[in-house]
Order: sequence, then C-alpha cells, then structure tokens
Amino acid sequence: RLKQATDTVLYLQELTRHLRRGHVTRRPLGHSIANGQGQLRGTLHISQRPAEADDRAVPGHWEGDLLFGKQMKAIATLVERKTRFVMLIALPEGHSADVVANALAAKIVELPEQLRRSITWDQGKEMAAHARFSIETGVPVYFCDPRSPWQRGSNENTNGLLRQYFPKRSDLAPITQDDLDAVAAELNGRPRQTLGWKTPSQALDEAVAMTA
Repeated sequence: RLKQATDTVLYLQELTRHLRRGHVTRRPLGHSIANGQGQLRGTLHISQRPAEADDRAVPGHWEGDLLFGKQMKAIATLVERKTRFVMLIALPEGHSADVVANALAAKIVELPEQLRRSITWDQGKEMAAHARFSIETGVPVYFCDPRSPWQRGSNENTNGLLRQYFPKRSDLAPITQDDLDAVAAELNGRPRQTLGWKTPSQALDEAVAMTA
C-alpha cells in the first residue's frame, strides 16, 4: 500500500510538471496513445494498474466510459470493479475534455477516500484532460489498449444494461441528473449472481466496512 501511495504521488508530480510545460519532453511513467482524432499524452497504461485493481481485491477502482444517444449527446458511466456499483453523470454541456474532467471530478470527490483509488478508461479524446483531473482529485487514470473493450468488461456489461433505459439514438438531452440517479439506484438494487446474489449497494457497503 505504501509503494502504491508513493507511485501515485510521483505520478501526480509528473503530471504537474507536464501542465506547467504545456508539452511533453519526457515520459517516465506513461506513454502517448493515438485515438484517431488526436493524442492523449502522458498516460498510464492499464498494465501499470495496481494488482489490487486487477484482481478486484479492494473497492475503489472504477471503469468509465461515455454512453451516447441522439445527436452525440452523452452521459458518463462509472462502475466500481469489485462491487459493480454504478454511478451515472449528466453532461448537459457536452462531452469536451474539460467538461468531462470537471463532471467526473465533481462526482468522484463525493466518495469516501477508500473509494477513490483509480479509474480505467478507453482511448476516447474526452479524457484528454486526465492530467488535470488526477491533480485535482488524486485519482490516477489508466488507459486500455486500442479496441480492447474487454479490459473494461464491467463497464461494458453495465452499458449494455443501460441500453434498456436509454436505447441507441434515444434523446438524452432532457435527461437530468435526478433521472440518472434513479436509474443508477435501480441497477444498484438489483441482485447479481457474480456477487453471490447480493446487490451492488450491499456489496459496496460491506466492502467499505471491511476497509474502514
């Protein structure tokens, strides 16, 4: 745990230097990945993610993505890896990198510290402000390999469930945060076989109690 904390501090220090320069001249902790529309710079690869995230040993490691509707309106989805607990985030101002970073940061800091360990994302350009997000929240962002949705399997499965509520090409513009909170509450109250028929809410409460 001490090594992980030290690595996170070093990573955040490197991100701070990156923001001050405005460009990348050295990348000791990460690499750059192209998404076909530009580049995400100074990133951490999923292979650098802590082992406790890989084996779902402790709560607080999240997978994230955007769910799109008509006219490229989107909502952000976050799924906790150990408990499959879902958080949905409205993006009424669009899904530019700054908007997404601000929305994710506002949501993630509402969580207790033991639930703010990492986020794993795909290579979408919407996470281009990942460095600022990590500096503001202390939460590192790890990026998947290209065209590898199985590396965010919990999030992919949850997005499939969400299509029952928000079919493709549906209009997401009228959807409020209250609407999304209601959908998330319904999913988090649904028993899951993978959790021994506990609900994600129950599993999260138990996991937090064990790590308190």
